[in-house]
Amino acid sequence: MLVRPKLLCFDDELAPAQRIAQAADIELTVIERHRFPDGELKLRLPSGLKGPVALLRSLDHPNEKLVELLLAGQTARQLGATQLTLIAPYLAYMRQDMAFRPGEAVSQTIVGRFLASLFDAVITVDPHLHRVATLEQAVPVPQAVVVSGAPLLADLIAKHHRSPLLMGPDGESAQWVAQAAGRHGFDHAVCTKVRNGDKQVAIALPDTPLAGRAVVLIDDVASTGRTVAQAARLALQAGAASVDVAVTHALFADDALQVILEAGVSQVWSTDCIAHGSNAVAIAPLLAQALLALHA
Repeated sequence: MLVRPKLLCFDDELAPAQRIAQAADIELTVIERHRFPDGELKLRLPSGLKGPVALLRSLDHPNEKLVELLLAGQTARQLGATQLTLIAPYLAYMRQDMAFRPGEAVSQTIVGRFLASLFDAVITVDPHLHRVATLEQAVPVPQAVVVSGAPLLADLIAKHHRSPLLMGPDGESAQWVAQAAGRHGFDHAVCTKVRNGDKQVAIALPDTPLAGRAVVLIDDVASTGRTVAQAARLALQAGAASVDVAVTHALFADDALQVILEAGVSQVWSTDCIAHGSNAVAIAPLLAQALLALHA
């Protein structure tokens, strides 16, 4: 029997929460939030939370949001939530999965265990896992669910290009490029990357002819935009007819989008996991389906 959970959200994510609630046919309530003059937060959740509860919070700009999750998660338990699910379309702090120098915090492990202390289940989209094979290893909850935006981005690409070459800007993007390419049988390849700091990267194109091809760069996330921009410039120099960019998570920090467009990129598409002007693919139906599957 399907037990429909209640969905909670914050006011700044009301629109995506409404899309999920409508797709799942579940009740939605906005958490009341007050900020004191000193910056501290006060939250107020609905009192009738008996049974399963889901909380939507995409963790871009995550630091304050993690405090919100701490307050909301523990309060939901006190109010009677029997199963608590976090829907985090973007899951932060997944990149730092090992200590590269003595004394470094392994944030993936720390944040993953913190989330597992609050929630019974986590649903996310294309988490940035590199040396960790599964989401359960990073966030040790009883139920960890990953959905992918890559096939949906592939459907969008298919509407614009008949026979594109899908290309990943680095080895870490290979899994998403393969998923997207397999959806429609597109050709695909992956660049190699050497990173020399947050904004200094070196790219080598794959041994694939690019002359005259419509190239679409695919990745899970675009942050500084430097890697994607360099790959785009090299592809155009190699004779590509056009270069577009499709990403699951549109972080686009600082001048990232401008850097990408100035590199010669024609179109930039993203899912709406993070609200941005480039959003072109709705992720709510997948999240709603995953949430209902947990409670079937």
